[in-house]
Amino acid sequence: MGLRERKKTETRAALAAAALRLALEKGADNVRVDEIAEAANVSPRTYNNYFASRDQAIVAGITATRALAVASVLSARPTDEPLVESIIAAFAEQYREPPSEALALITSTPSLREAYLDSTSSMEPPIASVISERTGKDPLGAAVLAAAVAAAARVAVRRWVDLRPSGLVVVPAASVEDHLREAIGNLAPALR
Repeated sequence: MGLRERKKTETRAALAAAALRLALEKGADNVRVDEIAEAANVSPRTYNNYFASRDQAIVAGITATRALAVASVLSARPTDEPLVESIIAAFAEQYREPPSEALALITSTPSLREAYLDSTSSMEPPIASVISERTGKDPLGAAVLAAAVAAAARVAVRRWVDLRPSGLVVVPAASVEDHLREAIGNLAPALR
């Protein structure tokens, strides 16, 4: 990674960390974009180059490393293991984290919940790369399958976190891994 890309990555991480810290301190609805930018030592205009909303920045504070971790775990899985099993294991490992103050904030705020659920799309590029490697699919075919995997993961996580209109969060008896296995398992024929 060149200096310019490294600076972009550092700026994005600083904005995400500042947004999450401020949301935990003040509550998500009480954080303004200019406060996040100031806390990360950038201008509000620079902030807008990285995030389209305050909610995206707050959620990125939790999910920033998740895409890289999924890709790393997925790449390390045995190549003779069925790809669908590798993908399920990689996702399940990242969603096993115990509930935390940050996760409680996200799951109790409707707009943050939606941004959190949509964050699965950030995992598409690294998954597409592994799918292409393991299946020999062309880049377009691998990207389509990666998008399908991200969508299945989003559905699984939504089912795992029973989102009620009142904003209460109920974690059902089934684990997130159970839901991931069921949702992503539907893609097994395409991932062979």
